[in-house]
Amino acid sequence: MELLTKISEDLYKGDAKSVTSLVQEALDSGLSPGNILEKGLITGMNKVGKDFRDAILYVPEVLIAARAMHAGMDILKPLLSEGELQATGKFVLGTVKGDLHDIGKNLVGMMMEGAGFEVIDLGIDTPAEKFIEAVEEHQPDLMGMSALLTTTMMQMKEVIEALKKAGLRDRVKVMVGGAPVTEKYAQDIGADGYAPNASVAVDKARELLGVT
Repeated sequence: MELLTKISEDLYKGDAKSVTSLVQEALDSGLSPGNILEKGLITGMNKVGKDFRDAILYVPEVLIAARAMHAGMDILKPLLSEGELQATGKFVLGTVKGDLHDIGKNLVGMMMEGAGFEVIDLGIDTPAEKFIEAVEEHQPDLMGMSALLTTTMMQMKEVIEALKKAGLRDRVKVMVGGAPVTEKYAQDIGADGYAPNASVAVDKARELLGVT
């Protein structure tokens, strides 16, 4: 499995060109797309997530590694069978209404994708009704909300209340995060989980779904 180790290592380094050619080489040698995804790309992103959490890597390096992961995924996606595409879970996320910040949200999306989650990104300035529509349409396991401003974090509570009114609250686990958000605030508004950064978001998501 030397090829898979090399894919994982070069993804960690953010070498998109090498990852692209190694993924193709692995396919040509007869390895299955699912195996390459699991043992190559996801293994590499898991190490990125761990080192980001431990402050060994920083945001720019994570973004470069995520770009390398996407380069490999572009080759694998059309070849993955239904079974191999079985995601860890489905995750809808967005920055709440009135907030135009997206770096933290994007990082969470990338890390979740790298951990094998199917990610539906609703973007910035997302009103409650858009979250509701996404939960109805995609039926996700998890929903994540981000806010960088104290003035917009109140929107998180409104979205959770809207989920209750729509009869959807019990169908989805809700995670929140962002600079002004705290564990206590998450508990106060009835969220299921809080994550201070993208790496912890992956760990919390797995915990909430009971997956390793």
